[in-house]
Amino acid sequence: MKKNAKEENSMKYYLGLDQGTTGVTAILFDEQWRQAGRGYREIRQIYPQGGWVEHDAMDIWHAACEAVQQALRAADAAPKDILAIGLDHEGESVMLWDKVTGTPLHNTIVWQDRRTAQMAETLAETHGEFIRNRTGLSVDSYFSAMKLRWLLDNVPEAREKLMEGRLLAGNMDAWLAWNITGGAHVTDPSTASRTMLMNLHTCQWDEEILDLLEIPREILPEISDSAAMFGNADPQRFCGISAPLCGLLNDQQAALFGQNCFEKGGVKTTYGTGCFMLMNTGSKPVISKNGLVTTVGWRLNGETTYALDGGIYISGAATQWLRDGLKIISSAAETEGMAYAAGDNGGVYFVPAFTGLAAPYWDSYARGMMIGITGGTTREQIVRATLESTAYQVSDLLKVMERDAGAAIIAMRCDGGAVANGFLMQFQADILGIPLHVPKITDTTALGAAFMAAIGGGFYRRAGELRNCWQLERTYEPKMSLDQREALLERWHSAVERAKGWER
Repeated sequence: MKKNAKEENSMKYYLGLDQGTTGVTAILFDEQWRQAGRGYREIRQIYPQGGWVEHDAMDIWHAACEAVQQALRAADAAPKDILAIGLDHEGESVMLWDKVTGTPLHNTIVWQDRRTAQMAETLAETHGEFIRNRTGLSVDSYFSAMKLRWLLDNVPEAREKLMEGRLLAGNMDAWLAWNITGGAHVTDPSTASRTMLMNLHTCQWDEEILDLLEIPREILPEISDSAAMFGNADPQRFCGISAPLCGLLNDQQAALFGQNCFEKGGVKTTYGTGCFMLMNTGSKPVISKNGLVTTVGWRLNGETTYALDGGIYISGAATQWLRDGLKIISSAAETEGMAYAAGDNGGVYFVPAFTGLAAPYWDSYARGMMIGITGGTTREQIVRATLESTAYQVSDLLKVMERDAGAAIIAMRCDGGAVANGFLMQFQADILGIPLHVPKITDTTALGAAFMAAIGGGFYRRAGELRNCWQLERTYEPKMSLDQREALLERWHSAVERAKGWER
């Protein structure tokens, strides 16, 4: 009897591992970049008090392993069929652990967490311009440095482990890479540029900022190119896989890479727990004058690509709140039909500033607000207002990005789970007044990580060779009149003003 391709073990795969805020996704892509298997596991959200957000780091590690095992089963693949591993992660979240035992010393402080807002304000007053010139970032509790300083100050074991030479710190790429390989303590410039500790021009840790914040250099991971041989996976720890980990990226930069925005001016927006717009600005950093973040996109063969980044803290998380907090929906899939059924928003506007507002407002003290409610407000209108809030926030980002770039954005590539919501995508195109392009593979964070691993593993030499791997699924064209668009945005901006500064 003739063996089929599976039996002959001819199928090989790239593994893209995407550690997001609410869950971990693992995707196997075959050598023609078709999605062969997908796994997903949720991550428990921990809210110790108002404005604080944490994760259990061991929960993240276990979720990553379970997602990979699920993807392997879905593809009917064996661990030995993996060619290379690419990893992306949730960005500014940071933690401490014992490098001997691998035990986390405290819950991960998640990027959304605002406990260090006052500390950041004080630092901004004394050293804001200095830090911005070195890192490209405005001092804010959003970035890892302030969270790391809080951990060092408030975790009793940290000083003891530091004295013993056993303390390690890092973002979630460093934690997962350390676990996957059994000890590699590494990161890349796209993640390091989100810490407020990396010199944007040298792509190395800035010693003066480390000294200023009293963060020991020895506890931080080594910064390497985004595509490199970081180490082979330890099969005893990582699902029997021994393939090399050879791609590391921050999640939004991974999506930019996965969307093939390799050239200057390419723009993508990812719709996830938060919502993030990035523009490739080429080989030189563009310092924003309008509240955006200057960041590293990636570094390949020692050459750095920079990007402008605008982030929204709460997007898909607002829909989760409708489900888990208000309990007015049972799943996100219901929201598209409910939004259309509402007809309009009924004058209801929702500012989902659960943990403050990010770019272009940067208000740590803003809080969520729903306004315009009357006795006739329906459940469907509340759902619609929640979806509309994402589109309004993206519109705010696009306008300031255009000003910083000095050019109009004529189209945008979109990805993430929420692009499956036809109402949101059409309303987004209407509010922006430009077409949206949605690819066939919308998990572009995992795809971008796998692309980077393919380069790091030597299967491709440069990014341009991957250009034909991106395929268009659908385009949304704007249909709304200019007058209607401007009227909706005017009311939205009025609502934002009322939500700002609430916690002062």
